[in-house]
Amino acid sequence: MAGSENQKFCLQEVLDSFQLCLSPNKEVYVEHYVAGWRGLVKFLNSLGSVFGFISKDAVSKIQILVNFLNSENGSQYATVQSMVKFELDNKLVDVDKKGICPESGCRTLLRLHRALRWLELFLERLRTSKEDDKTSVMCREAYNESLAQHHPWVVRTAAGMAFFALPGRPTFFEVMDVGPPEQVVAILGKAVPLISEVYLITEELYLKHNLLDLP
Repeated sequence: MAGSENQKFCLQEVLDSFQLCLSPNKEVYVEHYVAGWRGLVKFLNSLGSVFGFISKDAVSKIQILVNFLNSENGSQYATVQSMVKFELDNKLVDVDKKGICPESGCRTLLRLHRALRWLELFLERLRTSKEDDKTSVMCREAYNESLAQHHPWVVRTAAGMAFFALPGRPTFFEVMDVGPPEQVVAILGKAVPLISEVYLITEELYLKHNLLDLP
């Protein structure tokens, strides 16, 4: 478990952030998306070093997006939709794969977007799991359905080894920090559909603008 109290994961915080993530007309607020991801990083870190290869990358991507939010063009980055429009209009995205703008907001968020799908699939498996189900199997299946296709062989192999070291289901439920198992399942039942909706809205936006394969 992480040492300091402010680094302690709580599933309710992630739920709250993703509840705030969508505007009335279903635009995705980058500020709350980042806050939700900060909570998910705490979740990864609270399980030890096995997810370090994902959480370290997520932390660096979060910081890039925060820098954009705090920049003179910050208002253009208020939502994922406004960010995509601004960066495409101003040719700040490497759509032609020429190696320009390696830290564009669109590319940065795409990396978090892909990892979000993995966590969504894993958390849904946890929600519907039985007491003796293996978290290593759940996590590997979720990874193979999502992030694995974007990782080179070396990373996929390391991830596969890391999943074997995962703690059992009771430890995961304890880490959620929201009470007994039935309470964890109930909150996951609220959080996972929200994460899924944010993911799908982003996926459709990126698909529409041909941004899903940014190098």
